[in-house]
Amino acid sequence: MAESVVIKNSVDPEEAKVPQKRIFISLLLVTCVAFAGLAFLLWWIPYVGLANIHPKLPLALAVVFSGIVLFVLGGALTLVFTIIRGKNLFFNRRIRGVVIRILFPLLVVIGKCFGVSSTKIRRSFVAINNRLVLAEARKVRPEKLLLLLPHCLQNHECTVRITGDITNCKACGKCKIKDLVALSKEYRFPIAVATGGTLARKIVGEKRSEVIIGVACERDLTSGIQDSYPIPVFGILNHRPFGPCYDTDVDLRLVRKAMSIFLDCDVSDA
Repeated sequence: MAESVVIKNSVDPEEAKVPQKRIFISLLLVTCVAFAGLAFLLWWIPYVGLANIHPKLPLALAVVFSGIVLFVLGGALTLVFTIIRGKNLFFNRRIRGVVIRILFPLLVVIGKCFGVSSTKIRRSFVAINNRLVLAEARKVRPEKLLLLLPHCLQNHECTVRITGDITNCKACGKCKIKDLVALSKEYRFPIAVATGGTLARKIVGEKRSEVIIGVACERDLTSGIQDSYPIPVFGILNHRPFGPCYDTDVDLRLVRKAMSIFLDCDVSDA
């Protein structure tokens, strides 16, 4: 399997992946400790009353809570080892679902309590999701791979409408749309531009893809990953030299690297 690729604006993927993963893993461990503490309190507070009902009830409740805590810790450790090793351990797809649907919203709340910004947590989530997607990665036919792009990649002065059909691009070279369309034609995989989450969900439903490579900001990638599950989405953060949603850019090298992971063909650099 190809080496894991984790994306960060203007930084080499291998340099970016460690701090991004640490944010997610640290918040996960804090959550586990908090959960264990909550379980202890739920057992300890009614301890006296339970003992009055039956002397063995506190012990029974302790066993139940201990089992729940061990189950949560076991799941967390499995997730951490999967992230670190980059290999599919046990039920990796289910782990990805737990991360997407349960852990991420919970870690956003925990992160706010410790002053960690939502943007950093989202970026870490995208990096962790990429790691899990790569852990279960497999080659697909080109028509089953979708490259989904944000509308802000298009130059703001361009009057050509590409949201309905990206091949309408006139290839003027003022933005990377020209190069991405050329990649799509060369390797024969679908490519589309979305102006928002609603259109993105519509495109994903119509294409029936098995793998999605998504280019967007942290917020849109996070929501796209959640909306597209169980379809694996490999996220690439766009560059925003002029701020969000305005003449953004994307590293074509990272797009090609992602393509080479999922397509059964040689995707060499231009």
